Amino acid sequence: MRAFLGWLRGEKRHCSMAAIPTLEEEDARRPNRERGTLVGEQTRLINRVKAILARFGVRSFRLSLRQAADRLESIRTAEGTSLPDNTRAELYRFLERLNLVRAQIRAIEQERLRRLAAAPAAANGHAMVRLLARIIGIGVETADMLVHEILSRPLRDRRAVARYAGLTGSPDESGQRRREKGLARAGNARVRRGMIQLAWRFLLFQKDSDLAQWFQARTSDGRKTTRKTMIVALARKLLIALWRFVTAGEVPQGVIVRAA
Repeated sequence: MRAFLGWLRGEKRHCSMAAIPTLEEEDARRPNRERGTLVGEQTRLINRVKAILARFGVRSFRLSLRQAADRLESIRTAEGTSLPDNTRAELYRFLERLNLVRAQIRAIEQERLRRLAAAPAAANGHAMVRLLARIIGIGVETADMLVHEILSRPLRDRRAVARYAGLTGSPDESGQRRREKGLARAGNARVRRGMIQLAWRFLLFQKDSDLAQWFQARTSDGRKTTRKTMIVALARKLLIALWRFVTAGEVPQGVIVRAA
């Protein structure tokens, strides 16, 4: 209450106000977040089925096959016997849930592509997604997540972009002693996780870019700990470069972009 009263008195730096997203902005985030939840559920189901089969010595069963459920009858355990009835029934139910989750993921992806194709070119969010997807190494899924989670927000500067993604450090200062305690982890976890994954992928598809060359120069010692630390710095630099790309049209140096 005292902080709010101080802000009302005119002390603008006394506290800050959170930006409440509109209903349209919040609704635009739902498909990507739902897909992320479904992908996690898909991984959980696959691991559960593999764990059940591993108990009976079955390790070569391919869950990616369309007729995976039909092949349960022909599975033999390490002793050469068929699967027990209750185990087979449980596996059938797991595979039914897995097929449902996969169908829902495909439905979300197809609906997103349909909306992108039908949206007018002037639509701000869709225009940013199309623009980001032109960069080699960035797919529609990653572009959609970045646009609706961070890039469409009216962030003040590059420091605000890095802070919102939780890609800044958390220094611990006490007198003359100063040390870093790692990532602050106070920002958007989806953006932070997605950007670190994108940074590794960026090194594969954009080897000649300035950012990739910067990373290679900083990790020339070949130590894993150095690469693990510097990939976070690369993710921060890449996010700021993408923010400038979609807001000001500045193409990152050396980055290959598809023709419009």
